[in-house]
Amino acid sequence: MRHIWTSPLAAARSPAPTGAGGRLLPARDLAAAWFLIVLIAVPAWVLTLGQARDMGVEPGTMGLALPLFLLLWVTMMAAMMLPSMAPVAITWVRGIGRQSSGWTRTARTVEFVGGYLLVWTAFGLLAYAALALTGGLVDDHPTAARWIGAVAFLLAGLYQLGPLKQVCLRHCRDPMSHLVRYAGFRGPARDLRVGVHHGAYCVGCCAGLMVVLIPLGVMNVAAMAALAVVIFVEKLWSRGPLLARGMGVAFLVLAVLAPFQDWLLPGLQGAMPPMDDM
Repeated sequence: MRHIWTSPLAAARSPAPTGAGGRLLPARDLAAAWFLIVLIAVPAWVLTLGQARDMGVEPGTMGLALPLFLLLWVTMMAAMMLPSMAPVAITWVRGIGRQSSGWTRTARTVEFVGGYLLVWTAFGLLAYAALALTGGLVDDHPTAARWIGAVAFLLAGLYQLGPLKQVCLRHCRDPMSHLVRYAGFRGPARDLRVGVHHGAYCVGCCAGLMVVLIPLGVMNVAAMAALAVVIFVEKLWSRGPLLARGMGVAFLVLAVLAPFQDWLLPGLQGAMPPMDDM
């Protein structure tokens, strides 16, 4: 059998999941679905921006109790992740609509969304623990902020370049093959399992990017917006895997600079002034 050589650059440039000829829905249905997603994502962003404006950027958990933090965290994740996971969500919910009607369709859709958000809520518990730990260290030893920031950027960079990131990114960039797999799921909690399964891969795809919120600040609006764009492009652009590796290299560079550049660590430098004063 003749072997066909493929360059690394060509491998990094895979067809976009929603590119020409690869749409999971007809153009009219896709436009309507995206409009619905915008209607959901925009209020989530408005709420997140309002909270960020009131709270500013502070180290640690910003004094939030765990339930309130998780509520805010899930709202943030809905705003940041919904556009990038839309191809799978839209197609699966449309399939539910074909198979069910009335309250059954509504319940199945809620089950799917609930499973997805359940995984991000579990990840929020880890985020809360990490922020509480780093916030406590900064309070006790302010100079530790530089090294905490360096370690966070280092971990994020290594994760972006590691194999787990690539496996999860391939899953998120190839929704059709996994939708076929999900069609084989059976049982009363089928849609919950689909949401949890896809949510787990989504967390695996974005975990490294979330780590940089420790030095940049969980309520840093600019950082959240930038990460949302990166996540969207990584999953839906033909050269998304190449961008993922580029971000990994950039984080490694920031890890080297962090101990000497305090401006890279707004989330570890204490309360910042409100946006109106900046």
